[in-house]
Amino acid sequence: MTVSAQQVAEELEIFGLTCQESVAEKLADLCILYRQNKEEMVAELVAFCSSTQKDCLSAETLNSFEREFLTKRLSKVHHSASKDSGHAGARDIVSIQELIEVEEEEETLLNSYTTPSKGSQKRAVTTPETPLTKRKVSTRSPHLLLSPSSFSPSATPSQKYNSRSNQGEVVTSFGSAQGESWSGRAGAGVLSLKVLGCPEPLTRSYKFMFQKLLDIREVLTCKIEELGSEVKEHYKIEAFAPVLVPAQEPVTLLGQIGCDGNGKLNSKSVILEGDREHSSGAQVPVDLSELKEYSLFPGQVVIMEGINSTGRKLVATKLYEGVPLPFYQPTEENGDFEQNMVLVACGPYTTSDSITYDPMLDLITVINRDRPDVCILFGPFLDAKHEQVESCLLTSPFEDVFKQCLRTVIEGTRSSGSHLVFVPSLRDVHHEPVYPQPPFSYSDLPHEDKKRVQFVSEPCSLSINGVVFGLTSTDVLFHMGAEEISSSSGTSDRFSRILKHILTQRSYYPLYPPQEDMAIDYENFYAYAQLPVTPDVFIIPSELRYFVKDILGCVCVNPGRLTKGQVGGTYGRLYLKRQSPDREGRQSPCVAAQVVRI
Repeated sequence: MTVSAQQVAEELEIFGLTCQESVAEKLADLCILYRQNKEEMVAELVAFCSSTQKDCLSAETLNSFEREFLTKRLSKVHHSASKDSGHAGARDIVSIQELIEVEEEEETLLNSYTTPSKGSQKRAVTTPETPLTKRKVSTRSPHLLLSPSSFSPSATPSQKYNSRSNQGEVVTSFGSAQGESWSGRAGAGVLSLKVLGCPEPLTRSYKFMFQKLLDIREVLTCKIEELGSEVKEHYKIEAFAPVLVPAQEPVTLLGQIGCDGNGKLNSKSVILEGDREHSSGAQVPVDLSELKEYSLFPGQVVIMEGINSTGRKLVATKLYEGVPLPFYQPTEENGDFEQNMVLVACGPYTTSDSITYDPMLDLITVINRDRPDVCILFGPFLDAKHEQVESCLLTSPFEDVFKQCLRTVIEGTRSSGSHLVFVPSLRDVHHEPVYPQPPFSYSDLPHEDKKRVQFVSEPCSLSINGVVFGLTSTDVLFHMGAEEISSSSGTSDRFSRILKHILTQRSYYPLYPPQEDMAIDYENFYAYAQLPVTPDVFIIPSELRYFVKDILGCVCVNPGRLTKGQVGGTYGRLYLKRQSPDREGRQSPCVAAQVVRI
């Protein structure tokens, strides 16, 4: 491309501008350097002078034009192009969108001094009262925000998922609401979200893999003593006896349930590990033949009554039930008393045979349609168990794929006005695989979304307008269900028994030893994974069948997972309305709940 100083001078004369020959030569050099023809360069220069109110074309004006406009635009284009180099020439949809935004900024600058023509009326009119904000530019379809082809060479949609016919079907209900049409207030009104802790919530990463066996033993001992003292006071028990001291009369023992071998717990392998104060941690086998009803699991803190005539075996005759914590007492500062809608969903957010995240995009459509006040989204967002993750087929770092998912959810739901709460999972392949798990870190969160987006730890106790939610993405139901043993004279529901154990053991994960894939840091477990109060609503996603149950006054919801292998799964939705403080007696703030197919 050859541009002469004379051609540039003639082009400037069209706009009634004159300049020295040295300035025209400099401008011709800029045309060659930045690969633009004389018409484009002069038009951009005139627009620059108009916007910066520069009256004359001097060498200083050209230097300012190059520094403030041409160089910045070139760096933006190079930055966007560099992102494409690692994907065999295929452009990332996010990079393309950045190039589009650069072009829109240039066109907006040109439109600032041109007379509106017939064609330009299609463009949004920008005035000082209605400026073109970044929000207007970035409110685009979630399908444009997410580009699976940028991080996977085989991003083909799931045929089984797309051929489903039962979408939107309500599979279980609780409370008074009927029908499929639900809607929130889109975040309108007073909405107070507060993370509860005992004493403080987990807000940042910590060093793990440094714990000592003595520290673990200390945590387990403290748990036995604290729960033992609460149950002792509740049932007015006089004193506990040592587990190895023979006694011909019934004795009351405090301890923790264990197994006498490496296999699964059964009725013949139960042992009671005594507390430190009375039994110095000694163990005694337990005979359960005299107990008509029991439900036990490893790690459960219990108080047993029975006969230990030889000091070598306890014949149990009575099992004291645990006592749950009191409910949270909200204050006037905990938001209003209007009805709020909460939507809850748990990953994986894409099917096992695809990485296109179609279920997540469908969930965003549901959020924009129903406009719930709060959306609680549990991980995994990029599942460590996904076939393409396990086979190392992704072409982008796990962190980058996760950030694309977050950006899609946050920007894709912006028009709904819903508050978003993100809970991590131990199956999130990019995140720290330790329990309790610190919140996600996302430094790219737009300023306009900071008030409506919150990242919390796993597990977490969250107050929404004074209604306390217990949140955990760990499949505690599955873990405890595989270890629990029970005997009952009537019909007994396993889910209800396990949920009752969690509430009365006052811990988000009372199982010990934990499942093999659980890496627990027990010092932080003691600080951050205990229930501060009995939650009003307990969200406990699981691979097991979805349900909504009222357990000891706490509404427990298993919303299922958004995907089940190659097919679509379920999500949950709830209506909350806190009772006024002048009303006598406690009434559950969960008015209604449903589990719905995606």
